[in-house]
Amino acid sequence: MKDYIVRATAADAQIRAFACTTREMVEAARSAHNTSPVVTAGLGRLLSAGAMMGSMLKGEEDILTLQIKGDGPVKGLTVTADSKGNVKGYANVPDVILPANAIGKLDVGGAVGAGYLSVIKDMGLKEPYVGQTELQTGEIAEDLTYYFAVSEQVPSCVGLGVLMERSNTVRQAGGFIVQLMPFAQEDVISRLEENLKKIAPVTTMLDEGNTPEQMLQLVLEGLVPEVTDTLPCRFTCNCDKTRVERALISIGKKELQDMIDEGREIEVNCHFCNRDYVFSVEELKELYKRSK
Repeated sequence: MKDYIVRATAADAQIRAFACTTREMVEAARSAHNTSPVVTAGLGRLLSAGAMMGSMLKGEEDILTLQIKGDGPVKGLTVTADSKGNVKGYANVPDVILPANAIGKLDVGGAVGAGYLSVIKDMGLKEPYVGQTELQTGEIAEDLTYYFAVSEQVPSCVGLGVLMERSNTVRQAGGFIVQLMPFAQEDVISRLEENLKKIAPVTTMLDEGNTPEQMLQLVLEGLVPEVTDTLPCRFTCNCDKTRVERALISIGKKELQDMIDEGREIEVNCHFCNRDYVFSVEELKELYKRSK
C-alpha cells in the first residue's frame, strides 16, 4: 500500500478526521538515519502526525514543525511538514537501545523522557505561531492529544503506531487524528468515546489490512464518515548544494577564512536527511568572494 492521508468529516461535520498509512515514509527515515527500533518507532509516530497536521495547513507555503525535547537518551525529535504531504525529520540520538517496556512494547516514552512538545506553524507572517505543552507520557500520541486540548482548545484523539519486522525494517506505520467541532452534540461525543474504547491499536488495524479509510470507518462507526480528500505523503528533503552554499555564505567572511586557512575540504551534513555535502578549499574561496 502506498503512503497517503485521507481527510474526512462525520456526524454532519461535527467531527473532522484524518488517517494515514506511512510505512514507506518511516522506512525511508529509518534507512537515512540508521535509527534503532525504539527511535524508529518514536520518529515514525512523529512523522505520521506531522503528515496529518501538515495537511491541516491552509497556505501553499505554510510549514509545520513538531519538536520534542526530553531528558531521555534520545534527547529530542524534530519533524517538519508542508501542506502537500512532504515530511522530513530526525532524532538527536538515532541509535538508542532500550529494553521493552512493562507491556513488552518498544519503550518510546523511556527514550524520550520528560520534557516539552513544541508545535511551530510558519504561515508567512512576521512571527510563527508557537504552541508548547509539557510531555504527558513521551509516547507522542497522548502528548499530541494533550497539546490539541490545551494549546488549541480542540478536543481530539490521536492514535499513532509503528510496527517493526525482526530485521528492524518497518512493517507498518500510520495513525489517525479525530477532532470534535465546537458544536458537537453529546450523543456524538458519547458514540465516539465508545468507539475509541473498543478499537484495536493502529498497527493492529494496519496489519490486518485496513486502509486509512477503513480505519476511520472503525473509529467513526455509526457516525457516517465521509472522505473529503486523499493526499499522497512522502519522506523527502529539499536540501541541495546551492542551499548549503547560501548557509555557508551567511556565516560571514571571518568563519569562511578560518576554514580556508585550515587548508582542507569541509563536510556539511543535513540533519533532516543525513546527506553530506563536501566543499573543497577552492569552492570555499569562491564562497568567500560572494560573502559580505
